[in-house]
Amino acid sequence: MASPAPNSPEVIIRAVGLTKVFHDFWGRAKARAVDSVDFEVRRGEVFGLLGPNGSGKSTTIKMILGLLYPTKGHLTVFGKSPRDVKSKARIGYLPEESYLYRYLTSAETLDFFGQVFALDSHARRERAEQLIEMVGLNQARSRTVGEFSKGMQRRIGLAQALINDPDLVILDEPTAGLDPIGCREIKDLILALARRGKTVILSSHLLSDVEDVCDRVVIYYGGKIQAQGTLQELLSAPDEVRITSPVVSRETTERVLGILREEAGDRVRLENPTQNLESYFLGVVNRARSQSATSGATSGNQVAQFIRGTAESGAGQAEAVLDRLTRPTVSQPAPIAVIPEAPRVDESRLSALTVGPAAPVDSTPSTAGPATATGSGSPVVDLGDANERLSGLLGGHKPKE
Repeated sequence: MASPAPNSPEVIIRAVGLTKVFHDFWGRAKARAVDSVDFEVRRGEVFGLLGPNGSGKSTTIKMILGLLYPTKGHLTVFGKSPRDVKSKARIGYLPEESYLYRYLTSAETLDFFGQVFALDSHARRERAEQLIEMVGLNQARSRTVGEFSKGMQRRIGLAQALINDPDLVILDEPTAGLDPIGCREIKDLILALARRGKTVILSSHLLSDVEDVCDRVVIYYGGKIQAQGTLQELLSAPDEVRITSPVVSRETTERVLGILREEAGDRVRLENPTQNLESYFLGVVNRARSQSATSGATSGNQVAQFIRGTAESGAGQAEAVLDRLTRPTVSQPAPIAVIPEAPRVDESRLSALTVGPAAPVDSTPSTAGPATATGSGSPVVDLGDANERLSGLLGGHKPKE
């Protein structure tokens, strides 16, 4: 891929001979954190910063943010100095550790950061609602950030990094502390942002995450870039090929292996392909989710509307990942209210209470109950008790004596 011209608007970040040396109190060089690095980050790409601890990744990010000043070299962000205030307003940053006010709720946290970017109250409320839904914290909106787990704090941290709808998003270990579902959602969101013309810088020690989303990477060691390029360029093995086919008969398999081994010898291997653990895990959880609910963080339904609405995209270039993220949910029909039918009078019981020959009532007190049976087979009914039962059937009250 040809590099863009020096003044091309497609270059978002350009570093030439970038160097950062830390000094002690006496001005003596203590550590050369970044040593003469050159790289470019282009619009709409996901750029990975890789390297072991202390290799210079975080120092590079801080210089891009204008928090550290380079000792030597040249660094521009949006064609200007990293310390330019207007340039900073176009950047969203998720640090490795989310330093948030622990006594604020999710909505209050996003409202605070929205005020930092001078958003009006209507835009702050609207974006906060969309972002809370997007990062899956709708069920925990009444809880304060101090009660969140680390993974939930990373979710709200990602939301605050997007509150200003940035053109450049810098994510330092965005999936740290997240469950596999959250990791997959963050990667899908990164891809969606890139498809909409956003530029994403990703620094992570989880190489599988980088491999899933990054277009180009640089690998630091000792403050220097040891390797850089596209993943295809860095990971392809030109001295090997892989052949996949559906299951065939044993005879055909042995015949093909025999032909290959005549030329390649014992280097030919036969094995069944497997899916990765992440795909298997997500399949199990999706099946369980359809059968039960959870009180923890949930999956975000879609990318926030304000991010989708203002980003640029070419016609006819919709991606499968973004289609899934932005697919509208099917509205459920409103439940039909069923009004219970009023109880109906049991005519047979009413007739039994009111029809029939009158019978003498035994006035002798008895604890056996108000009704007795006679030898003729007809029940002797206490009329006072009958009136009470009749009133109960008709919905009335006991008559006053």
